[in-house]
Amino acid sequence: MLKIIVNGSFDIVHMGHLKLLEQARSYPESFVYVLIDSDRRISELKGHTRPINSVLERKYLLEQLKTVDKVDIFDSDSELINLIKSYKPDIMLKGSDYKNKKIIGSEYCKHIEFFDRINEYSTTQKIHYITNR
Repeated sequence: MLKIIVNGSFDIVHMGHLKLLEQARSYPESFVYVLIDSDRRISELKGHTRPINSVLERKYLLEQLKTVDKVDIFDSDSELINLIKSYKPDIMLKGSDYKNKKIIGSEYCKHIEFFDRINEYSTTQKIHYITNR
């Protein structure tokens, strides 16, 4: 079994997220473990109007996808690091916007791979589209 890890907010799940998770699932005999930010952490990082969907809604939605095997929640960098460290992933899959940036927990991953982001898909852009209609 190839242990894959993906982490992020997944606030409003869009096609970019789905393509990322499809990529994670595409590895032979993969087990895809998704770690999502808590509501408090998203508010701290993205502002008081976020998240749009609660952590329980986001977790449930991700758990229903055939590309995802397990979902857990983290509330701090240290919690994220501990989850990654205990899982011992073979591959961490990150969006290409993380190239040349510090990746939390990467020292506990055998390999980091990057997914080419689909520019027109982002939660922030989706929120702007909805509010400016």
